[in-house]
Amino acid sequence: MPYDDLRSFLDTLDKENQLLRITEQVLPEPDLAAAANAAGRIGEGAPALYFDNVKGFTDARIAMNVHGSWRNHALALGLPPDTSVREQVEEFARRWDAFPVAPERREDAPWRENTQQGADIDLFKVLPLFRLNDGDGGFYLDKAAVVSRDPRDPDHFGKQNVGTYRIEVIGRDRLAFQPVPMHDVAQHLHAAEEFGEDLPIAITLGNDPVVTIVAGMPMGYDQSEYEMAGALRGAPAPIATAPLTGFDVPWGSEVVIEGVVESRKRQIEGPFGEFTGHYSGGRRMPTIRIDRISYRTNPVFESLYLGMPWTEVDYLVGPNTCVPLLKQLRAEFPEVQAVNAMYTHGLAVIVSTKKRYGGFAKAVGMRAMTTPHGLGYVTQVIVVDEDVDPFDLPQVMWAMSAKVNPQDDVVIVPNLSVMALAPAANTPGITSKMIIDATTPVAPDNRGHFDTPVRDLPETPEWTDRLRALIAAR
Repeated sequence: MPYDDLRSFLDTLDKENQLLRITEQVLPEPDLAAAANAAGRIGEGAPALYFDNVKGFTDARIAMNVHGSWRNHALALGLPPDTSVREQVEEFARRWDAFPVAPERREDAPWRENTQQGADIDLFKVLPLFRLNDGDGGFYLDKAAVVSRDPRDPDHFGKQNVGTYRIEVIGRDRLAFQPVPMHDVAQHLHAAEEFGEDLPIAITLGNDPVVTIVAGMPMGYDQSEYEMAGALRGAPAPIATAPLTGFDVPWGSEVVIEGVVESRKRQIEGPFGEFTGHYSGGRRMPTIRIDRISYRTNPVFESLYLGMPWTEVDYLVGPNTCVPLLKQLRAEFPEVQAVNAMYTHGLAVIVSTKKRYGGFAKAVGMRAMTTPHGLGYVTQVIVVDEDVDPFDLPQVMWAMSAKVNPQDDVVIVPNLSVMALAPAANTPGITSKMIIDATTPVAPDNRGHFDTPVRDLPETPEWTDRLRALIAAR
């Protein structure tokens, strides 16, 4: 049964013992972020955290680490909580093939219960805001689904983007946000500013778990996130019409903020502890004027702690980065077997592939770097044979240690694009990229001594199943 809002998913997590309700009074800083940080350090079965007794706030309801374990991620997709990572990625890929599934428009969205407009707007009265890392420049909304439209083609449903971006609160009715140039909203803003116009925008907080997953997913420019959410849910995604902008927003959101990105206005935003595990510093970024806030009575504020991996963001953007890269690579190289892009949103990627001829693996690596996501993120690609599981790091390290001749198998390409947040870039936005070919050479690339590999014994798969059954029955 798919979830139509955050609250129904929290109820399921509660029933599955994957929601920890913390009833003792806590401080907004540092307790909230520190608890979510700690959740990423206690293992892959960590629960979501729910706080409703926060000092200094009245009736605060705060959810953190909602996607922050493989058990929670599996439940978000309607899978058994013990589904393995590899199986979750494979099921994600199977559901991708159902795309597109048209959304279902509904009336009476719960976020219509309360409204602030004009001079009455005060975001601080709606949300219990707090800093996530002690070096952050302010309060952040970092788990929102941001909706924008292409000003050049505003009626094209697929070009209506739903994305996740970091958003700093800089006033009761003002925000600053960071549109990475490779992201769709940056293209929308660029077009609006060419026209000399503000860019209308809707920011939705506290969404159902699949909307949050697709909002961080690197899809094609004209592919609808709502239609992908329907495919992943196995049922149409419920949407509603935002009253001010007329945009399509999630029906079950806790809070819907509408306004405009102000044309050609910039303000210092940051620093912020980013998913790279580093602070990104302060930069001049676009500003948002809030014109309307709609919200549920007693809204649940969902926030996301991110810092040195692994944290919730790594679970959230793991499979939804692996599968688009897999599908995009397979469209041109059907030999590609699997893609592991779990590491720092795909800054490092492992690809397993069959090969047609010598040098083929390096071509696959180059293509990974030039996918829509690869242009801004993929800086290191390790390519392995089809019998090496890219999700099994000991196997990958074996391939690296046994099959790589650095002189022949490491390719470095200088001066390629990368997102400005990448810490290793010497100039923000520009970096060298690397391919490590850890595959067995095939003709005409005849070299090395790989003609007698050790293979698993024929009985090994049967014994693997037997051992798993015996362990489970203990």
